[in-house]
Amino acid sequence: MTVIDLVPYEDALASYDPVMGLEVHVELGTKTKMFCGCSTTLGAEPNSQTCPTCLGLPGSLPVVNAIGVESAIRIGLALHCEIAEWCRFARKNYFYPDMPKNFQTSQYDEPIAFNGYLDVQLEDGEVFRVEIERAHMEEDTGKSLHVGGATGRIHGASHSLLDYNRAGIPLIEIVTKPITGAGERAPEVAKAYVAELRELIRALGVSEARMEMGQMRCDVNLSLRPHGREKFGTRSETKNVNSLRSVERAARFEVQRHAAVLNGGGTIVQETRHFHEEDGSTTSGRVKEEAEDYRYFPEPDLVPVAPSREWVEELRGTLPELPRVRRNRLREEWGVSEHEMQSVLNAGAIDPIVATIEAGAPADQARKWWMGELARNANESGRDIAALPITPEQVARVCVLVAEGSLNDKLARQTIEGVLAGEGTPDEVVDKRGLKVVSDDGALGAAVDEAIAGNPAIADKIRSGKVAAAGALVGAVMKATRGQADAARVRELILEKLGAEG
Repeated sequence: MTVIDLVPYEDALASYDPVMGLEVHVELGTKTKMFCGCSTTLGAEPNSQTCPTCLGLPGSLPVVNAIGVESAIRIGLALHCEIAEWCRFARKNYFYPDMPKNFQTSQYDEPIAFNGYLDVQLEDGEVFRVEIERAHMEEDTGKSLHVGGATGRIHGASHSLLDYNRAGIPLIEIVTKPITGAGERAPEVAKAYVAELRELIRALGVSEARMEMGQMRCDVNLSLRPHGREKFGTRSETKNVNSLRSVERAARFEVQRHAAVLNGGGTIVQETRHFHEEDGSTTSGRVKEEAEDYRYFPEPDLVPVAPSREWVEELRGTLPELPRVRRNRLREEWGVSEHEMQSVLNAGAIDPIVATIEAGAPADQARKWWMGELARNANESGRDIAALPITPEQVARVCVLVAEGSLNDKLARQTIEGVLAGEGTPDEVVDKRGLKVVSDDGALGAAVDEAIAGNPAIADKIRSGKVAAAGALVGAVMKATRGQADAARVRELILEKLGAEG
């Protein structure tokens, strides 16, 4: 099916109710893997961070990462889950080339956390509760690199390379209960949920949750059911969606695709699908297995996990200020309305703004640049704002340059543009592009004289006391200096030269 076959979104919602299930995988920021002592550092040479255990070699035995268990419990508590008094790992059997053991050590019917919820706020301020089925511990797979094809996928590739450095990285999988009742806002709910969950994970300090780096990824399960029916439809699962915008687009596309299939008398196939960033479409991957196809059975080489109630309560006491509470506090500190704060949240700019303030920028200036120039750039480039190639420290430096008079707003925008283009730090961009404000009276005086000489009628008005007309001469000077003149000083010089009082 191609994009042109899709049913218009509004028409799909006129006949069907979307039902979603979101499965989010979070890579924990532990120093070692989930069941062995191999390093988890990114960027190492392929297959240099492996051992007999994470390679699944005969005779090797796993040992549970205690920090991984602690992180799982803290995530569960923050999601208002019950924490199991006793749980164990299971073997999930299936063959992938990047699963060196031919099974994944995971949890099946006995997760460490279950029965929770997360309240998410939509763009208009409405709060929607997403119920959590479970949060369980498992390990990540390795990474396949398919070479020789046009798409980077296995189809059409001449050969594949395998890197097992990632195999065994600790994962927490957070699975929602079926999300119903969202109606036309289902894609928005999906995006808001993943955004809120990402904030929560970062607040806990258990992962950086950088979606663009694969540290957090979402599987979007979606089905449609005709209005008035109770039974859910057959679902599709769009795998490994790695940005907030893409989560929303994937859900929306699948609503339209399902409706087109059903309206045409077809049958939805239960399958995994790939999401394509370039056009927001999905394509078929493989038929989706049921739980029994994985032949789960208890992991014989690992003892059960039985966290004491005392330990659980001790971990509850370590929970940080939760994101919604934090947002309310920041809103009061910044003196902004709920609508303005919601805009900051929708833009994904809370953490960058906070970090920019911590780097020395005034709160209003930090908000101004992140919600203005940088939000526009993120929107135009289709990236999350936090993924832009500029740091909060660099934005804070731009704010300092503006405050000390080295830059005006126009020059600051050009400076930010240069940083985003990879031209260096703010100071390097200013030097390379020659962007500093001209405040030297000698240079400004010559430009002011030219403006007065070129506009005698306006100069006469100013001499007669109509000082508001000075704006026209200021504009002429700014144009002549390519916007680099100190506008306030230019106005002062104009009035001085024409004998007028401001």
